[in-house]
Amino acid sequence: MGLVGPGFVGAHHIDAVRRLGFVDIVAIAASSEVSARRKADALGVPKAYGSYEKLIADPAVHVVHNTTPNALHLPVILAALKAGKHVISDKPLATSASDARQLRDAAQQAGVVHAVTFNYRGNPLVQQAREMIAGGALGAVHFVHGAYLQDWLLESTDYSWRLDPEAGGPSSAVADIGSHWCDLVQHVTGHRIVEVLADLTTVIDTRFRSHAPTEAFAQASTGTREAVKVSSEDLATVLVRFDGGAKGSVSIGQVCAGHKNDLWFEVNGRRASLNWKQERQNELWIGRRDAANATLAKDPSLLGPAAKAYTHLPGGHQEAWADAFRNVMHDVYTFIADGKKPSDPRPPAFATFEDGYDAACVVDAILESHRHGAVWTKVTR
Repeated sequence: MGLVGPGFVGAHHIDAVRRLGFVDIVAIAASSEVSARRKADALGVPKAYGSYEKLIADPAVHVVHNTTPNALHLPVILAALKAGKHVISDKPLATSASDARQLRDAAQQAGVVHAVTFNYRGNPLVQQAREMIAGGALGAVHFVHGAYLQDWLLESTDYSWRLDPEAGGPSSAVADIGSHWCDLVQHVTGHRIVEVLADLTTVIDTRFRSHAPTEAFAQASTGTREAVKVSSEDLATVLVRFDGGAKGSVSIGQVCAGHKNDLWFEVNGRRASLNWKQERQNELWIGRRDAANATLAKDPSLLGPAAKAYTHLPGGHQEAWADAFRNVMHDVYTFIADGKKPSDPRPPAFATFEDGYDAACVVDAILESHRHGAVWTKVTR
């Protein structure tokens, strides 16, 4: 493994892969050799490069992980694909659906393994919900709703490259965390979002950026700041329609006090409902009309076969965010180690560039809906 872009999530890529036990982490690339060496030493990685080109050229690197700012995804991934490397990209895959489509097509032509880290798929109870819906436990699904709320951008002194269109693209909150929710509900229900109606808001339109580099979720250092006008959204309300006829809604925001990583979804069917909350991810709520509601705990003895494969501890032993991330990496790296082709069947937590392209199409439709005054807009794929 080689990692390009060792920021907040990059360190978790390394941690997840290291836990697999059969992958060597050989190199890190950053914006300079000095910063790359500093990160490599901190994370126990032997090689450090000051450019992604040098890392990709290293014959010891077989899989390139891309956790750079969104605008760099296209050139970094295209270079890795041209070199015949397998690629694991953080989400969103690209800053637009057209760029995501270019990456998908290039990956397919290269014939290498390609993945996007929609890591919430790796939670056992997410897979349990998916298994139950596919098995008909809910009956026909008619409503899918939820939210993804955070508060790390609540203050005007909070700033991230995600708010800069040149680095993060035209969308901030929707592309960053909304893409997770959209992928998750499509994955769980088996239905795709086909139309959206979106109302986007920039709650804090002027922010004060520190000159010192600040990683996601970290407090900016004190010192000199400059005022920056912000145009991308930090709050969104979206209505959705699915290809199976279900309707839905989602609230997305990074300026909601008290919400740290509050991702949840609920699926309502004609026979039952399911609700899963990321911050209580070892529980799955099951709602019924003709019987008592129930909470299914994460216990491998109680889960279906597909969900059980993602558990590592017995009932009562909590598994969490990092474990789900590790599960996604396990799906991808065992696929690579077994010598499978990109067209071969994949484990369910394994999201490909096709899935990344699909999420980018939904994000583009949300932006288009808002630009046209919050009107129903088809998701063009």
